[in-house]
Amino acid sequence: ENAEEASALAGFARSAGVPVNVVDHPELSDFLTPSIVDRGDIVVAISTGGAAPVLGRRLREKIEALLPQNLERLAAFARSFRSAVAARVAPEKRRLFWENFFDGPLASRVLAGDEKRVREDLIDSLNRPHYETGAKSEAGVIHIVGAGPGDPELLTLRALRLLQSADVILYDRLVGEKILSLARRDAVRLYVGKAKADHAVPQDQIEQRLIDFARSGKIVVRLKGGDPFIFGRGGEELDAAKAAGIPVFVTPGITAATGCAASARMPLTHRDLSQAVTFITGHAKDDGEPDLDWRAIAALGHTLVVYMGVGRAASIARSLIVNGRAGSTPVAIIEKGTTEQQKILKGRLSDLGAIVRAGGIKGPALLVIGEVAAKADGVLFEELALAERRAA
Repeated sequence: ENAEEASALAGFARSAGVPVNVVDHPELSDFLTPSIVDRGDIVVAISTGGAAPVLGRRLREKIEALLPQNLERLAAFARSFRSAVAARVAPEKRRLFWENFFDGPLASRVLAGDEKRVREDLIDSLNRPHYETGAKSEAGVIHIVGAGPGDPELLTLRALRLLQSADVILYDRLVGEKILSLARRDAVRLYVGKAKADHAVPQDQIEQRLIDFARSGKIVVRLKGGDPFIFGRGGEELDAAKAAGIPVFVTPGITAATGCAASARMPLTHRDLSQAVTFITGHAKDDGEPDLDWRAIAALGHTLVVYMGVGRAASIARSLIVNGRAGSTPVAIIEKGTTEQQKILKGRLSDLGAIVRAGGIKGPALLVIGEVAAKADGVLFEELALAERRAA
């Protein structure tokens, strides 16, 4: 910390012919130590010339978030093919070959863990008698990606990386513009959202579009609100891609239940109140009543989270009460959770339909039924009703 002492020590080092760095004193230093992002053969160094080391660390954190942890694997894979590519691809076309590889679906598949099949595909391509040097691989890839409950900051790092590498993005109505803005600017974006009794694109056509784009060599992202495997029909799209022989990978997302509960500061399980949680859907495949065993569900007595239940809130409450759940059970309705438009209303199970009507809840929204719902931040139905009477 003493400037004179630091200068003297630096002088001793120089007199011995040793380069020296004096922390926080660039004027006394022969070299500076950058912040390092280390991915094996891939190394990124960030230096501010000693002016702001903390800023350098902040920049490193941002770059760390953008670069896949297994980037070293991709570099090693490419290194293993350098000799083969040199033997099969003309020198003037090698740069194009590697650009196509790193920008295309093969590199995406290596990062997703499909290294063995990519190796087989690349060997097969290079050994074709009429191999067209520099041409893109015919085989694309499909990524089924969870976009989380709405807040862009709740995207996973992998989801962000895939958005920024996608050629085509098929997204649903629960994916907001702020999330889409994180994608590549030149990516093709197709809206295939569904609302009650209003499907922009039928499910079988969505699956066929995914397959067709992938077969044309594209990196295709199927972007879904929440988690694709929680009432997101991600399983159907996964099966369709597998049946078509298309490489397909799934990136989970924070599902609406956990995201909205956290945003409402409401636990879904609680040591004193609820030892389990059950997710159900409020409508069936063809927009009809869900075929549920209400007696069994009511008897569980723990937290119940209802997806897509706004339109049937009153009938859901009746089914639970008739089958034994107390009408006084706390409920919470979370509309557009985690976003700037979030609305949270609370009350009793017996008033569930009235709360939806009085609060003007349109959705997307979750219904949370159980003792933990009393802990949610939100407006009580009694307060809402009182405010309405005063306004009248």
